[in-house]
Parts: sequence; C-alpha cells; structure tokens
Amino acid sequence: MRRSVSFLLLCALAAFAQSDRGTITGTISDPAGAVVGSAAIEARNTETGAVYPVASSATGNYTIVQLPAGNYELTVTAPGFKKFIRTGLIVQAAQTIRVDADLDVGSATEAVTVNAEAPLLKTESGELSQTIETKVMDELPLLEVGNDSSGIRNPYSVVALLPGAYFTPVATAFTTGPTVRINGGYTSSETFLVDGMDGSNLMGQGINQQTAPGTDAIQEWTVQTSNYSAEFGQAGSSVMNVTMKSGTNQFHGGAYNYLQNEVLNAAQPFTVQTNSANEHIRPAVRRFDYGVTMGGPIIIPKLYNGRNKTFFFFNWEQYLNSQVQLPAAESVPTPAYRNGDFSAAITAAGSKSLGTDPLGRNILANMIYDPNTRSVAPNGQIVTNPFPNNTIPMARFDPVSLKIQSLLPQPFCVAGAPCNASGVLNNFQNTEPYSRDSEIPSIKLDQLFGPKDKLSFYWSRTMTYTRTYYGADGLPEPISYTFGGAIFTHRERLNYDHTISPTVLLHLGAGFDSDDLGRPSVIKDFDICGQLGLCSSAFVRPITFPLIMGLADSLAGGAGSPAAGATAAVPIGPLNRVDSLYQQFESIASLTWVKQNHTFKFGGELRNGGTYSQNFSYAEFFFSSGQTAMPYVVNTS
Repeated sequence: MRRSVSFLLLCALAAFAQSDRGTITGTISDPAGAVVGSAAIEARNTETGAVYPVASSATGNYTIVQLPAGNYELTVTAPGFKKFIRTGLIVQAAQTIRVDADLDVGSATEAVTVNAEAPLLKTESGELSQTIETKVMDELPLLEVGNDSSGIRNPYSVVALLPGAYFTPVATAFTTGPTVRINGGYTSSETFLVDGMDGSNLMGQGINQQTAPGTDAIQEWTVQTSNYSAEFGQAGSSVMNVTMKSGTNQFHGGAYNYLQNEVLNAAQPFTVQTNSANEHIRPAVRRFDYGVTMGGPIIIPKLYNGRNKTFFFFNWEQYLNSQVQLPAAESVPTPAYRNGDFSAAITAAGSKSLGTDPLGRNILANMIYDPNTRSVAPNGQIVTNPFPNNTIPMARFDPVSLKIQSLLPQPFCVAGAPCNASGVLNNFQNTEPYSRDSEIPSIKLDQLFGPKDKLSFYWSRTMTYTRTYYGADGLPEPISYTFGGAIFTHRERLNYDHTISPTVLLHLGAGFDSDDLGRPSVIKDFDICGQLGLCSSAFVRPITFPLIMGLADSLAGGAGSPAAGATAAVPIGPLNRVDSLYQQFESIASLTWVKQNHTFKFGGELRNGGTYSQNFSYAEFFFSSGQTAMPYVVNTS
C-alpha cells in the first residue's frame, strides 16, 4: 500500500508549473512602452471555440494557464487602443510560450492582426523538454516484429527519439514494456502522467505498457528531462506528459491496419517444404493491429447541438498475433525406454568404457545400476550391479512416474526439420502456437459550460490475453512448461477548471488506475492426488501440475546437453501462477494567481495506491541419478 501527499507553492517572476496543459504569458504595453493594466485578454481555441479569459495586472502582466494543447488565437482589448489579435499560436503540453502585445492607439472597433508563430526560444522556464505529436508516432515503426514482441503498438518507443535517452523495447511472456533511462538516470525512474495525473504502473515501470493508452488516442507526448517544476518532486529521470485527444467542432475519423504475414518474411535456412524441394519453411506469423477513430461535437438531431460546447473523441484499437514457432529439437522417451529397455542408451554412447569398478567390471557410459544390489567391495567402497541388458523391470516402476510418463508425447518431428524421430536423442520437435490478443478502447468527453467553467472526462481499458510456450518444449498440457494469462486494466480521469477572477484560476482533478494481472490463467488446476496418486498432507493447495527439475541435465542422467546453454536447467511442469492487482486513486487541486509581476501557484496532490499479489504454489520435485548410478561415482561426472 502506498499513500503520498504533497503540497507546493511556487512564486517567481515567471515560474509556471508544468502540467499536462500549456500556458501563454506576456506583457501588455502601449506605443511608448508603458504597461497597460486591466486589459481584457482572451485565448480562443480555434478548433473547439473554447474561450479562456483573463486580465492584465497593474504591471501589465498576464498569464493564461491550463490550456489544452491545440491551436489558439489571442485577443487583447483595452479602452483607447485598437484590438490586438495574434493568430497561429500553437500551445503544446507542458509548454509555456510568451506573447507580448504592443497596443496601438485607436478605436476598439479597429484591429491589428499579427500572423506569426510563437517564438521558439524558451525564456519563461529553464526546463528542457521535447514534444512528439501523433503524426510522428504514426510514421514510426511502433509495431514490434520479433518473436517476443510487446504486441500492440507501443507509444513508449517515441522515447528513443530523445537526446540522451537509452531505450530498450524489452518484452517477454512476463513483461510488456521497455527499459527507459534518461540522461544517465536510474532505469525506469520516470513519472508518467496521463491527462495531468500519475499513471505509472505500481507493479513496475518496466511494464507500463500494460496500462499505456492507444497510440491514436494521444494528442501529444511531452517528455521533460531536466529542470522541471517542483510539483514533480517524485520524478526521477524525467516527466512524461501524455495528453489525450479531444473532439473539435469538425467531425474527424479514420481507420487503420498494420499487418505482418509470413509471405513477406525471409524463410528459415536449411529447411525444406514437404511439397516443394525449392521452397524453405516460413513459420506462420499473422499479426494485425487495426482500429478506428472518431471525434467531433455531440449532436442529437432536433434535441441538442453540441458545437462550441460538447465534444467527444473515441478510439478503438485491437492487436491480433498468431504464429507457429519451430523450436530446437528435444528428447522424449522412446517406446523401448518407456518399457525400461535402455540398451540403446549404451549404443548411442558408442559403448564407451569409462574404466573399471572396484570389482574389475567395465563401466560403460549410460549404464544403469540396480540400487537393490548394493554391497561393499574389498577396498571398502560401495558398489552395485548393473541391470542386465541395461533394462529396468517394469515391476520396479513407480506408479506415479508411470502416470507422468504416460502424459509425455511419443517421438515426433515436423517434416523437413533437423530432428531424428527414430533416435533416442533429439527425437521430438513440434510446431508451437503463440497467440496474443490486445484491445484498447477509449473515449474522451469535454463540456464547456461557459468561459469560466470547463469539464473533461477520459476513460480507457486495456485487455491483453497471451498464450505461449515459455520453455519452447511444445509438450501437451498439463505438463507443458507454458505461460499464459490475461491483463485487464482501466483508467479514468476527471478534470475541472473554474475561472474565479481574471487573475485567479482553480483546477481540480481526480483519477483512478487499475491493473489486474493473471486472471483468468491458462495454467489450469490439477488434482495431484486424484490424477497422479501423489498424496500428501503437505500439499496445502496443489492446484497445478508438479514442477520436476533435472530431467534435462545430462550430468544427472538426463537427455539434455549442458553445452547447449540453459537446456540443462529446463524443468518439466508449469510456471508458478501469480495473480497480481494494483490500484491507485489520485486527486489534485491547484490555484494559480497572477499578482503584478508574479505568478503564484498553490496546490496539493493525494495518491493512495497499492499492489496486491496472490501466489498459487506447486509441488516441486528434483530428478537425480543418485539411485541408479554407481554409488562411489554418483557425485562425479
């Protein structure tokens, strides 16, 4: 459980807290350079018609805060002066632009229009930041292409564009997100804000993509890398501000589809199709990332016209990935092995003699000894006799082992694959399915009650279901070393802005985030006692197939090859099943006050969140060669 409460007070000549909104500030003066106080100033969003009115202070300064990202027109009116109009202003998230107005003497019915972009030089704050728009995200290859891809388009990939950023799109069966390090800072120490409130995943910022919004629902992604405002006291290497799209007075929509198909991929070398000797194998890879967007005013014919008042923006994105992988060949028991006849094991080892035992008998590689024949040699060492013909009588088989053995598949190899189904080693290779389904719907609603009151609401949900063979064994359930699970997340944001006076603005916000990982799980419950006959009062809740370690360790009598890497440690059985849940509620309040040459911001933030995990354990067993090896060499190779 985590609770966080913070308060801030900022006051300086031009100290502006950097939230997910933008700010316009400046000074109003007359032709002689004298300041003009009490001038009426309005910033109007040219896409929604929303108006943000303020007034200049006695020293001619003004500040318009909490401006949603977009295109704006600034208007200044004062008695005895012509109206000043500045068009083409682009306000970005977490940015402050300065627009000074020099008024000309004249009638208010006259207007001076200035068509120019806001200056690129930042003079109002020392923070360093970069803003990336949706257009850039659309043009970048956000859809990963590797076998362990993170799935649905990852907006986190835009971080790779930043100077001084280290970005690795890490994604496995367990995690779905990148490793981020900014300017040499600590890994994944960034603060991630969605519509002004913290959206970091409490289960680890390395898996932030589990709750990441849909790419096409993002208006801007701004990353502040240093010198950001004191209100972000919990931020480490950077502050990531994500602003979600809002509707406008014009209807806009679109549809998209990103796809991958194996016909576009290079074939695997040294493989041959069964129906064509000139065509190599292309494992099936089918990926689709598609969706639709729609935004505009809410209009109910003959009942309600929401132009300039009520807007919506809807995005729905779905990712489907299904592929068939061709893993390396592995070893399963042959029919003779299943009946206890291991004579082929000695032949496979070339009948190699490893020396003689204390009784002068040859020791052959892969020879199996009967533990019931133990005796003491003249030199005092304990010896046992090998099973005749290297065959274990089936009457000696443990019934639990027989039941587990019956679940193992027979030797099998995919046609054309480098696998030997008739051998005792590398005799099993199957095609393994991998599937991933992610879906992200979201909606943003905005209501303008008038120049003084504005309300916005955002909702999104992410559902991801994955099924994969983590150990690449391809063995059937329930013994397969598989991972699968579901991730259900949802996020809500409610923001309210109220203009108390032309120089005082109140902002209130509330948000909620939830990430539910692991339910339902594809690792099914398993009755060890009823199905295997393995009963013990020590098994408090044996809900999965037991985990058996060491079966692939050749040094312990298994069929693996330590030189091949980690195969010696690959177990048989499912992964541990873990159900985790994180939830966080956040509320913020801030008051911005412009007083003469100063801008004051008072605020507070409350976060109440925590993570909750439930582990479902399994029975774990270790396979050893100690019982059927020569006793005095059991601890040697």
